[in-house]
Amino acid sequence: MNKKIWAGVFAASMLFSMSGYAMAGETEASTEEDQTKIMVDTTQYKKDRPDGGYTFAYTCMDGSNPFFVTIQNEIEKKLKENGDTLITSDPANDVTLQISQMEDAISQKPDGYFVNPAEAEGIVPALDEVKAAGIPMVNFDTEVADMKDYVVSYTGSDNYNAGKVCGEDLVKQCPDGGDIIVLDSPTMNSIVDRTKGFLDAIDGHGFNIVAQQDAKGNLQEAQKIADDLLQAHPDVVAIFGGNDPTALGALASAEGAGLKKVLIYGVDGSPDFKAEMSKEGSLLRATGAQSPISIADKAVEIMYDIMAGKEVQFRYPVDTFLISPENVADYGTDGWQ
Repeated sequence: MNKKIWAGVFAASMLFSMSGYAMAGETEASTEEDQTKIMVDTTQYKKDRPDGGYTFAYTCMDGSNPFFVTIQNEIEKKLKENGDTLITSDPANDVTLQISQMEDAISQKPDGYFVNPAEAEGIVPALDEVKAAGIPMVNFDTEVADMKDYVVSYTGSDNYNAGKVCGEDLVKQCPDGGDIIVLDSPTMNSIVDRTKGFLDAIDGHGFNIVAQQDAKGNLQEAQKIADDLLQAHPDVVAIFGGNDPTALGALASAEGAGLKKVLIYGVDGSPDFKAEMSKEGSLLRATGAQSPISIADKAVEIMYDIMAGKEVQFRYPVDTFLISPENVADYGTDGWQ
């Protein structure tokens, strides 16, 4: 997430530059909690459903990630139930390709755009074009840069808390601290927030970060990096991965190195992670769980409210929580919670 602090008073009649997103009431948005109190006037986007139904566009950072597969499938399901269409694209974590794909989608004149960036800053040129075309954007899961200038509304997990609950669990599991490895992704705001929450939770508890590297949120990249790091630091007590694929990549590396005691944390609550964690003797300790289905459902609800010209919140947070071997049976391992 983008953690820039907002300052200033937004009056009911004030419009964001070029975008025309109006604030209802005077609100100072200095925290994410404050941002949930901001109400956005969407009357300028009100549009009756065409005879053939609405057409919406969708982009996410990585269409092969099970988390985003679930989000896309759920959005498509909800739209299809209403007779509407979704134009999808997959940039495979390549922001240059994402910009090109978004330009193609704009030419099809969608009624709205569901946006998740491969890079928060890098996607800005495409956001400029979407905004110039007058297409309302619902940003989901990972914030774009300068959200207030581009998107009507955002919905996503409390990523800071998802990392924080992992850090709190590590403190309980390793009260004496120890060496740890952090596999993050500085270009993905969601992972930046998760990492911050994790590090804040373990601060002052005797942990020493021997390595912190960019795994790009990717299983293969994480395994490759962890292979090298675990050779240099075989005695680490824990590895934190910014998402479940990263954690699973670290798991493959740790198992390949013959490690028996390292605790591996992820964030997502994916079926693959939960199933592996449930195995006896698994090195996977816990995941900061989120619900892609809830994110998708909220994103669709917001978009339809925009089409109806209804007032919407600027931010809709979705709860996150810890899933560990102690409670995984409550959530199941064959699907998302």
